[in-house]
Amino acid sequence: MQLSRDWGRCLTRRGQQTPAVRAAPACRRSCTVRAASSAAVEPAQQTPAALQDVLSKFHQCSDAKQRYQLVLEYADSLPRYPEQLKRPENRVLGCAAQAWVDASLDSSGKVQLRAASDSKLTAGLAGVLVSALSGLTPEQLLSVDGTSFLNGLNLGPGVVAPSRASGAANLLASILRRTRVLTTQLPRFPSLLISSDSLQPQGAFAEAQAQFLQPDAQQVKQLAGLLRDKGIGVVAHFYMDPQVQGVLSAAAEQWPHIHISDSLVMADAAVKMAQAGCSTIAVLGVDFMSENVRAVLDEAGLTDVQVYRMATDDIGCSLAEAAESADYTSYLQEAARTPSSLHVVYINTSLRTKAVADSLVPTITCTSSNVVQTVLQGFAQVPDLTVWYGPDTYMGSNLAQLFRQLADMPDEVIQELHPAHTAASVRELLPRFKHFANGTCIVHHIFGGETCELVRQAYGDAYLTAHFEVPGEMFTLAMEAKARGMGVVGSTSNILDFIAAKLSGALQESYAQRLVFVLGTESGMITSIVRKVQGMLREANRQDLEVEIVFPVNPQAITTQQQGRGNEAAPIELPGSNIAVLPGAAAGEGCSLQGGCASCPYMKMNSLDALMTVAQRVGSAAGAAMLQGFKPRAYQDKVNGMSMAQAGCVPILHMRHFSQQKQLSDDLVKDVTSRNAAAVAGPVSLCFGCALVSHCCFAVMNTSICGCSLLISFACLHWVFIIWGIKCAVVQLFT
Repeated sequence: MQLSRDWGRCLTRRGQQTPAVRAAPACRRSCTVRAASSAAVEPAQQTPAALQDVLSKFHQCSDAKQRYQLVLEYADSLPRYPEQLKRPENRVLGCAAQAWVDASLDSSGKVQLRAASDSKLTAGLAGVLVSALSGLTPEQLLSVDGTSFLNGLNLGPGVVAPSRASGAANLLASILRRTRVLTTQLPRFPSLLISSDSLQPQGAFAEAQAQFLQPDAQQVKQLAGLLRDKGIGVVAHFYMDPQVQGVLSAAAEQWPHIHISDSLVMADAAVKMAQAGCSTIAVLGVDFMSENVRAVLDEAGLTDVQVYRMATDDIGCSLAEAAESADYTSYLQEAARTPSSLHVVYINTSLRTKAVADSLVPTITCTSSNVVQTVLQGFAQVPDLTVWYGPDTYMGSNLAQLFRQLADMPDEVIQELHPAHTAASVRELLPRFKHFANGTCIVHHIFGGETCELVRQAYGDAYLTAHFEVPGEMFTLAMEAKARGMGVVGSTSNILDFIAAKLSGALQESYAQRLVFVLGTESGMITSIVRKVQGMLREANRQDLEVEIVFPVNPQAITTQQQGRGNEAAPIELPGSNIAVLPGAAAGEGCSLQGGCASCPYMKMNSLDALMTVAQRVGSAAGAAMLQGFKPRAYQDKVNGMSMAQAGCVPILHMRHFSQQKQLSDDLVKDVTSRNAAAVAGPVSLCFGCALVSHCCFAVMNTSICGCSLLISFACLHWVFIIWGIKCAVVQLFT
């Protein structure tokens, strides 16, 4: 995979040439040669000779006892591992015993591996892998089907316990990760290193925090003074890079009418600023956000307040635009023809989208944090519900994937996510969950899947965690890791318990360690993790243990404490006094795995230079003329007799009710169960009516027309009308 951007300091491992591995042992007993299953091992001509040699030795063993003895002989074949390399960074996580692996390239470009363990059985498993893989080129090693190779060894319970077998898989994952690092400068995600008495932001996390905490003082002073002198309020979406947020946050201490929030709160904040005396509102966001601000100000009677975007060009949002396309209208019209339909629309769409959608089919908005609960509650609360999610095809596909995976899980696991559901109920809802097929986010188009591929390549030997409500590739990766004892998928408490359990195991050992966890959920959970980890380390009085929490996000997306103020979410609690920001999107909006809109080239049009340019032009006739192209589109039309702002707020109010009460409102449920039913009944009645009229007409014709040919013709026409009417009715009922 070609990585299109650098997410921080790239780490490479270049070791010294490793001493040659001693010759692998031969099976010294009389063994019956058995053919390997074709499902377990690749044909010899596709398998490197070293792997084939190792596999042959295991296939010659006639029973589990001989295979066990062979594993121990591979332990003896390992060269001595240098004590100075027994460092935490060379530890293999997920092994029942201490194990270390090191990789380097020799002068011919071949991978040389070294390994060791304080358990002879684990050392033997490491020796098997070193004998099979050391001496291959990186390309050869990375192309090995590790699962097939390990299966081909036939190390069943009679040879090694399941925990040891998982350890072999984790040894292999560590070798693969270290080999990738040898040949590729893999970016590193931001991370936080936790010890008993300190918190240390690492890499891009530290850089982002420095940018946020140390803005240019002169730039801050100039901006605050200009905004104050001209009475300009600023509402900004929090998907901006750390530098912009740092300057705005510092300027807000000198001029209070600067507000950074999610899109829900931006318009409300603008109204308060206008009521406090601001004559101009500058909007740092995409176009639908400035349009929303304009509409809500007009609705509040503040039509004289000027609103400006940060560019004359479109500051588009591909998802928001997809929701206003003809394809999306057709999608909603299909929903309107389907009984008991509920449209779940992503919050980051225009008021026009929400208003028009709700006029066609009952609609509720959602965020990335509550979409799973919204959908599952809808299915639990409304019998025979059909959910239509949009416009984000990527999120819709992830939701469908999540539900398919849930359908195969135990009921008690599913009920941790939603108490009203079981595996059977999830399987039953699958055909009634629809998602829009043509809603492409430009961020997903550019970076889609890249983040999880980097997790797989650069952190494949770390512990992986995924929350139920963060569906997508990370969910699948964590499920794969869980199968070898290296991952967890579940609730926030499940993730915290998993981290605590792994740390508890490390505390039982007397040596220094660093445990690495990839946090596949919203970054706000870090505070509870820090408290739990530091509490355990202090109680055990261990200064030699560290826990590193990796945030698999684009570091251009950050969460600050200020972002939790003024909206419905609980204030963001930072884990320590030296931590001012958290990596990733705040809970409630965006896909943290892709960095959300902070990665979007359109959002980057909202720069500090653009804000200064707009502010400098405010207040003069010449400047006002130059700012005409910066004004957002105004909504003039009405929907169902309501203004666009009024109609567009209805789905938002439904979401707010759900957030507070944890169930759909009675008004929404009534709308879902009655509106579409009425829409279907009309056409069905009409179709049966056509058939009835046709039948009556035929009766009249039959009694008044003479001549066989005419009678036969009208008889045929009569049955054509009846069949056509029945067909129409069936189509209306089942499409």
